[in-house]
Amino acid sequence: MSLHAHVVVRRGVLLVDVDLAVADGEVLAVLGPNGAGKSTVLRVLAGLLPPDGGRVTVGADVWDDDTHHLPAHERPLGMVFQDHLLFPHLSVRDNVAFGLRTRGVRRAPARATAEGWLGRVGLAGFGDRRPTQLSGGQAQRAALARALVGEPRLLLLDEPLSALDARTRLTVRAELRRHLADFAGCTVLVSHDPVDAMALADRVVVVEDGVVVQEGTPVEVARRPRTDYVARLVGLSLLPGTASGTTVALDGGGEVAVAEPAQGPVLVAVRPETVSLYLSRPDGSPRNVWPATLAGATPHGSTVRCDLAGAVPLTADVTATAFAEMGLVPGAQVWASVKASEVAVYPR
Repeated sequence: MSLHAHVVVRRGVLLVDVDLAVADGEVLAVLGPNGAGKSTVLRVLAGLLPPDGGRVTVGADVWDDDTHHLPAHERPLGMVFQDHLLFPHLSVRDNVAFGLRTRGVRRAPARATAEGWLGRVGLAGFGDRRPTQLSGGQAQRAALARALVGEPRLLLLDEPLSALDARTRLTVRAELRRHLADFAGCTVLVSHDPVDAMALADRVVVVEDGVVVQEGTPVEVARRPRTDYVARLVGLSLLPGTASGTTVALDGGGEVAVAEPAQGPVLVAVRPETVSLYLSRPDGSPRNVWPATLAGATPHGSTVRCDLAGAVPLTADVTATAFAEMGLVPGAQVWASVKASEVAVYPR
């Protein structure tokens, strides 16, 4: 039941050329900025968009190649959309049973199976309601039950949590993870949220401008981002440069001291929580200290995330109290400092 997909699609000036492989029981997250091509890949896998080239197989079955395109309704897959897309004129029970009915299952057994799945997703007793009588989280649970009721070989999740409020999202994410752990087929999750990817996926593929720019486990991608988009996605400052021992000369000017010696082209990654801000140059002789301008500030949980412009552009997290006490405003002149031991460096 493993998925192997080489998807080639031309969308205007964008050429999408992506290779994916997903094992049985594995969850693959596809991340990328808007317009990168990730939704195009999902539409091809779903059979909603014939590719311009490549090949899609699930196990020994060919879904797409140069001579064959299996229509969406003939593909043994389930799909969950960000807005759940339940049929408003059907009961929740009949929404879940819909896929079974289209495959010829009689009404009574289809409804009985649907009731079983409603119980599994925490919606026992909700079968007679209409979708408009459900909360956002309940509707998304019903959509998941509808996708899984037919025991698909491939499950596609298109931003399944993005329409939920923060509190509901936490609950539904945990429940979704539990159901994905029990799913025997392949799962492809498309998202722009790194938290969803870290919580739900076994592996991550990052797509930019139609091609894969990085892949690996969530931890590997978060620790060693390869592009500025990935770095910002996981909250890191990524600085390309050339290393000579424990000093990195940045491509944009400035230098960074690192603890581990390196040579040649490298990437330097700095976590926001490791950056300290001062109104005047700190005492002593820290190896990494630079003047900077506060370019912008955004509340970020219990902290304020500060974007710093200068020879060494960084992002720093400071507490709201410290931000207020320092009188920080956009345009303020500050000093930034980072311990060399807190700087990650790795080959480009």
